Amino acid sequence: MEITEIRKPGRKLARARALLLFSGGLDSVLAGKLLEEQGIEVVGLTFRSQFFGAEAAVRAAEELGWPLLVVDLSQEQIELVENPKYGYGRRLNPCIDCHGQMARVAGRLLGKYQADFVATGEVLGERPMSQNRQSLVIVEKLSGLKGLVLRPLSARLLEPTIPEEKGLVDRERLLDICGRSRKRQLELAEKYGLKEYPTPAGGCLLTDPVFSARLRRLMEWRGKLRAEDIDLIKTGRVFFESEGLIVVGRDERENEKIAGLVGQSDILVTPAGIKGPLAVVRLKRAIELIDKDRAGNAAHPVERKDMASVTGIKSPASPGEEVEKSGPQTRGRGNVRKLELLQLVRSIQEGKMVPEKTGKGDKLAGVAAALAVREACLLVIRYSQARKLERAEAAVIGWGGSFRLEFDRGEWQKYL
Repeated sequence: MEITEIRKPGRKLARARALLLFSGGLDSVLAGKLLEEQGIEVVGLTFRSQFFGAEAAVRAAEELGWPLLVVDLSQEQIELVENPKYGYGRRLNPCIDCHGQMARVAGRLLGKYQADFVATGEVLGERPMSQNRQSLVIVEKLSGLKGLVLRPLSARLLEPTIPEEKGLVDRERLLDICGRSRKRQLELAEKYGLKEYPTPAGGCLLTDPVFSARLRRLMEWRGKLRAEDIDLIKTGRVFFESEGLIVVGRDERENEKIAGLVGQSDILVTPAGIKGPLAVVRLKRAIELIDKDRAGNAAHPVERKDMASVTGIKSPASPGEEVEKSGPQTRGRGNVRKLELLQLVRSIQEGKMVPEKTGKGDKLAGVAAALAVREACLLVIRYSQARKLERAEAAVIGWGGSFRLEFDRGEWQKYL
C-alpha cells in the first residue's frame, strides 16, 4: 500500500478533523462541505487501483482547497475481486467489501494525520445493495471503526456516532437524505455553487458490463487475476483461446497502447506488407515453449533477424530473466522501447523490413504452431485490408526473433 500526499495536511488547527473518503463525486463533496460548515477540517482520502483512478478526486480537491491523500490499493483490490466476502453487485463489483476496505485503511491513518473520525458520502438507500442499512453496518464492522464512521448526508437516520456524542459534530446540522432520488443533492450543489462533478460510480471499471465480462473470462482463463493481464484487457478487441489471450488494436491509438503493454514473454503480431492492427498474444505455456525453443537453438544454431538487428533494441526478455524495477528511469526506457517497437511494426507493415518465412524446420516453428499465435495472425489480417486478398502474410515478433506466416483467404474467412 503506497500513500501519495497530493497536498499534505498541515498541523491540526480546528477542534476536529475528518478523514473523508473522497471520490470527487457529488456525494463526497457535499459530505465534506457539511462538515466544513461546522468548522471541521476536511482531509480527503482517495484510492487508485487497476479498476479506478484518482483523477476526479485530485481535480475536485484542488478546486475545493482540501488536502488530499492518494492510496494505491492495486494488489489489495485484485485479491478482493477474486474472493469477496460479501459477494458482487450487478457486475463484478464487490462494493460492500470495497467500502469496508477503504474505511479500514482510513482508520489506520487517523493517528498519522491527527484526524478524529472517518466520514463518507454514503447515502442510505441510494444504492439498494451496497448502501442499505444492513450494508452500512457491515462496512463499519469491516473497518474496525465502531462508532467512528460518520455519514453526514444520512446521519440523522442512523445511530449517533462517537464524534456526535462528544460534541465534535452537531448532529442537528447533518442531513436525513434517503433513497435514490438526487433532488436534495442537486439543491445542495446549487447552494454551494458546484457546477461539475462525476456521475455516481462512473469511475469504477468493475461496474462496466463489457469490462466485467472480460474480467470474468480472464479469471476463468488464467485461474487467477494478474495486474498485467488486467491492464491488457482494458483496450482493443479481446479474444480468449484455450492456450492464449489475444488483444487486437482497433486503431493507431490502441496499437500504441498495446506496444506499451508488451510483457516479458508476449508475442506481437501484425500484417506484413500492409497497414493494419497490432495484436499481442499472451501464452499460458510461454515458459515451456521458450525453453523448448532455446534447447532447439542450442542444438541447431541458426542465423535469424531479430528486433535488435532492425531497431537496435533488446528483444522482449524471457520469463526468468531479470525484470527491471519500476521508477522514472525505467518508465523512460519503457517509453523508448515502445516507440522502437512501433517503428519496427511500421517497417514491417510498409514492407521496409521483411521477416524470414518460417517453416517446419525452423527453430521458432513451435511458436508459430501455437494455436493462439495463428489465430492472432488471422485476426490482424481480417481487421486490415489484407482480408481482400487471396493470400496474405502476418509477421510474428518476439523471443529474440521475427518471422512471417502465409495464409489462404479461406483461413480467415470465418471471421468475415
